[in-house]
Amino acid sequence: MLGVFAQIKAVRRRAQSLAKLNLELAQLEMKQKATALGIAGGMAVGAVFLVFYAIGFGLAAAAAGLAEALSLWLSLLIVAGTILLVVAILGVLARRYASRAMPPQPSQAIEEAQRTLKTAQGNA
Repeated sequence: MLGVFAQIKAVRRRAQSLAKLNLELAQLEMKQKATALGIAGGMAVGAVFLVFYAIGFGLAAAAAGLAEALSLWLSLLIVAGTILLVVAILGVLARRYASRAMPPQPSQAIEEAQRTLKTAQGNA
């Protein structure tokens, strides 16, 4: 009879341990997703910031093109084009990091908890 109680306590400890590990996994996964979303947000803000600079350089290029010879405004247009290229790259990277954070739930931890529950129900 004493062995049964010891086994029950061991099973309870294992179940508590599994629950604790699943919680830690969920916390780690949510932290990784929050980091990816933060990086994506920062890159998106950088892209928006640079778009405003590109518009400014484009307008300056148009003004310089009207007032000066070809070389000055052409160089300003090249700078504006380069800024827009950087904006496009940052936008693609921001989208990639944002997709890593979706869906905003700890899917790995949920799957592991479901497998643990199925295993526990199978042994009961």
